[in-house]
Amino acid sequence: MERIYMDHAATTPTAPEVLDVMLPYFSDNYGNASSLHSFGREAREAIEDARFKVARLINAEPSEIYFTSGGTESDNLALKGTAWRYKSRGRHIITSAIEHPAILETCRALTKQGFDVTYLPVMKDGIIEIEALRSAIRKDTILISVMHANNEIGTIQPIEEIGRIAAEKDIYFHSDGVQTTGKIPVDVKALGLDALSISGHKLYGPKGIGALYLRKGVKIESIIQGGGHEGGLRSGTENVPGIVGLGRACDLAHEIMAKEAERLAALRDRLKTFVLSSIEESWLNGHPTKRLPSNLNFGFRYIEGESLLLLLDSKGIAASTGSACSSKKLAPSHILTAIGLKPEDSHGSLRITLGRGNSREDTDYVGEAILESVERLRKVSALRPVKVSTV
Repeated sequence: MERIYMDHAATTPTAPEVLDVMLPYFSDNYGNASSLHSFGREAREAIEDARFKVARLINAEPSEIYFTSGGTESDNLALKGTAWRYKSRGRHIITSAIEHPAILETCRALTKQGFDVTYLPVMKDGIIEIEALRSAIRKDTILISVMHANNEIGTIQPIEEIGRIAAEKDIYFHSDGVQTTGKIPVDVKALGLDALSISGHKLYGPKGIGALYLRKGVKIESIIQGGGHEGGLRSGTENVPGIVGLGRACDLAHEIMAKEAERLAALRDRLKTFVLSSIEESWLNGHPTKRLPSNLNFGFRYIEGESLLLLLDSKGIAASTGSACSSKKLAPSHILTAIGLKPEDSHGSLRITLGRGNSREDTDYVGEAILESVERLRKVSALRPVKVSTV
């Protein structure tokens, strides 16, 4: 049975070109980048080349890129590092109600240390209310953190507008760019960002590597102490193969991102049109146009999303009901709840995220499989109202 992977928001396959450049750094060029001999110098040169490639993708300077173990660590470093550094100025942080757990759990941890967090509501399309942001700003606000695009519903936030507000108020501005970097244009200067989180495995790089962009002049506290690697901000012997892989992944994205985004948007819209026109009581979660070119999040009344996933899996299709980081939780998605869905409706969600390996034939097959599976589940659903005959 052919397998079709449509869960690219959870992770992406490592591109062959990425794997090829990584392999020598496991075996031949295995030096520690902190060593002074030729082995170490080769490793250091590879790291700095990758740093340049990451920076180029987001219009940053190489000196503004710090390598981490992934998006979660980058988020933790950005939030905790800023909060700890500037707590004498204030202890108020603003974020959104639909952030990734890497942000929400970090904020909860900071509240236990005496910080105060405001969680901005979102409208039914998943976009924050700008006026709510303005109203939330206080004299003691030191940080705003709003994700660039949502991992479940794909909605793209008005980051540039938020950046202008943050600059006007002299507040540091961080964005979780894990879902956007390498998929749509990310220009840290144009967006007005002080910090941006990046994850390698979301853009066809390896797992276990990420980066934090930190604007020149912004100082934050380290959360990992040790030998002073990465400019003293992130101690620990560098993951040279991972860093090299991330650099090549960013290089590839720089080359093909525009055309690939256009191709995926066409496939996304084709699948969306088929599903919404073929299945009654179905809808699209998130903004209809201000969304990632690869993301679709459907809602289907009278079914359980988990059952739908199992049926699709039996047909060789990999999808999800939401974030992979929360897939073991039985509670409704906090994102779908935040946009106003009832719990019973949020449980009937399906996230489809397309990628480089998907074709038109794939989307057509998946569309038919969704239709067949939803109809099958509704026939046996206890959630569906029973029609009472009046005869």
